[in-house]
Amino acid sequence: MTIAFFGELMLRLSPPGRELLLQTPKLEVNVGGAEANVATGLACLGHATRMISAVADNPLGNAVVGELRRRGVDTSTVASEEGRLGLYFLTPGAGLRASEVVYDRAHSVFATRPGDSWDWDRLLDGATRLHLSGITPALGANTAAAAIAAAEAASARGIPVSFDGNYRAKLWEAWDSDPRGVLTQLISHADILFGNHRDVSLLLGKPFSGEGSDRRREAAEAAFAAFPKLQTIASTARHVDDADSHRVSARVDMRGGAHQTDEVLIAGIVDRIGAGDAFAAGVLHGLIESAGDARAAAKSGLALTALKHSLPGDASLFTRADLSAFEAGGLDVRR
Repeated sequence: MTIAFFGELMLRLSPPGRELLLQTPKLEVNVGGAEANVATGLACLGHATRMISAVADNPLGNAVVGELRRRGVDTSTVASEEGRLGLYFLTPGAGLRASEVVYDRAHSVFATRPGDSWDWDRLLDGATRLHLSGITPALGANTAAAAIAAAEAASARGIPVSFDGNYRAKLWEAWDSDPRGVLTQLISHADILFGNHRDVSLLLGKPFSGEGSDRRREAAEAAFAAFPKLQTIASTARHVDDADSHRVSARVDMRGGAHQTDEVLIAGIVDRIGAGDAFAAGVLHGLIESAGDARAAAKSGLALTALKHSLPGDASLFTRADLSAFEAGGLDVRR
């Protein structure tokens, strides 16, 4: 089983420790990209993953591709072309100061590539699932067209599509966009949606009035009614005490019912960026391993997102053994 991922590859630059951006003339570099993070997380769990993207034909693009390849992701469908690689800058939060992201990804090779330039017959050959996120269509008209074409091509070939809402207002607002229209087209092809009641509210144009799990189930049932292909919705609920301490629970809704985990305290957070992508990887892993069990998917999704908070960088690098150790409990040194 090979899961294909379509999205932008980029670099993250951030100041060391908890400094402000350019407080000192040093920046740490990590590979980023929502879809690539999920691909890496699943590859580290032993699944076959393939990245579909385009990067700059220069040392920056080569470094990004090399990092994915080193983690076990198939990069044979990543094009290298003249142009620039997308970047983003992260100022890590501390205490009651929130983290902040500054994008520098306009006019990247991926963003400017024409929407009809992707050969989906070749790129999806042998794939058993396509994973997309809402970040790709938010980048502009070219990538929106490409994402829709990818979803349509997958559906035409009987390849299931998973979609992570990943709504990024800053990106959508940078061009004359129609988020609801584009996202509706994409989700109409999906059997798995990573998103919560707010994402469903955006899609359907109506609020959900319940509280807690009631509100999430109300939203899930509305989404199931609106999108006939949709079978599974996975989401997290996060309560932020401060930058170092969050309380997180996971939920998986299916047409026949739902499973919600207990809330876990994640303290001493090292890096929360990519935690949602780790959750997506964990849920997909759980669904594959359990043949579609909601409880197993929620459990592995929560475990992987909790572990990701302990790791610098954007992607989860944890293995099946790490998941097993987390589920077994105990925080003493493993010898």
